[in-house]
Amino acid sequence: MLFNSFSFLLFLAVAMLVGRVGLSWRLRKLVLLLMSYAFYAAWNPPFVALLWLSTVVDWYFARWMAASSRAGVRRWCLAGSLVVNLGLLGFFKYSTFLLGNVQALAGLTGFALAMPAMSIILPVGISFYTFQTLSYTLDVYRGDAKPWHSFLDYALYVTFFPQLVAGPIVRATDFLPQCVEEKRAGGQQIGWAMVLVVIGLFNKVFVADALMSSIVEHVYAPGVKWGLVTAWGGTLAFAVQIFCDFAGYSTCAIGLALMLGFDLPDNFRFPYAALGFSDFWRRWHLTLSTWLRDYLYISLGGNRKGSLLTYRNLLFTMLLGGLWHGASWNFVIWGGLHGLYLVIERGLKQLVPDHAFWRLGMVRLGLMLLTFIGV
Repeated sequence: MLFNSFSFLLFLAVAMLVGRVGLSWRLRKLVLLLMSYAFYAAWNPPFVALLWLSTVVDWYFARWMAASSRAGVRRWCLAGSLVVNLGLLGFFKYSTFLLGNVQALAGLTGFALAMPAMSIILPVGISFYTFQTLSYTLDVYRGDAKPWHSFLDYALYVTFFPQLVAGPIVRATDFLPQCVEEKRAGGQQIGWAMVLVVIGLFNKVFVADALMSSIVEHVYAPGVKWGLVTAWGGTLAFAVQIFCDFAGYSTCAIGLALMLGFDLPDNFRFPYAALGFSDFWRRWHLTLSTWLRDYLYISLGGNRKGSLLTYRNLLFTMLLGGLWHGASWNFVIWGGLHGLYLVIERGLKQLVPDHAFWRLGMVRLGLMLLTFIGV
């Protein structure tokens, strides 16, 4: 169900009406949960079972690890959560990619390896809700959060329809406290929410889908060779397209949640104005970059164990971040490039002394342009 469809407009009207008919807060949350399942089922009903499985598994693993004082039990509960969630993600998103690479590797060594033909449908949003549920169990394991008292609240957190399909990736510690007291958006709040939705739809539907996609498809059409100016024009058009597509969707999601009284985190903060690549990742897909920082980079040791290990941690984090975006070597290379950029930038900051020259307006503008070209 697309945000810019008539069917979603009717769906949203019902969701907002639920908040105005005098239902109790608990019953309203239940209706929102059921509508979120209906929203997901509109794509492919059987895959709602995956949402249920992920929700139930992490709910109980978090409770079991919090109830036990034995480190071994807590580690086994965390391992169970990781195996189930990453196992589902790996099977549906990466199994075909892995089998294809095994077959290609066997061919390089002279073996003709026959692999079974697989036709696996990728569940919409599985990368997003997997990271959401994992953040809950990881926070409980670390002691940064306690198991939530209401399964209804937790299930709504996992399946909340504005951000279910493409984010932002919301933390349980940010969303669940909003479920305690009744949420009812006022007129001014709904007005601002509608502004966000209109901005998001303009970016997504007009700029990305209509204006830029036609240029990109024309320039990147297979079998066509272009000159330097046209090739760069297509690449710059794709930079605009991918930003307006993703940021537009995130803006819509934030606005739709606000209409229902919920606050979702920002996901983009003018990323193409970034001054350096670490600044870029503080602006681009914030909810993913902070997730990778808090649960992967810091867990690997972050920058606490010397420069070489810091560089390793940066590269590994960005390689996995690239693979998270898609099952393709192109995404791995993309993540590796960003990891390399971050390593080079960090090394240069240690070698080049701070000076007023670097704060000159034209110098900063040049560095911003260099960052954008690198991206």
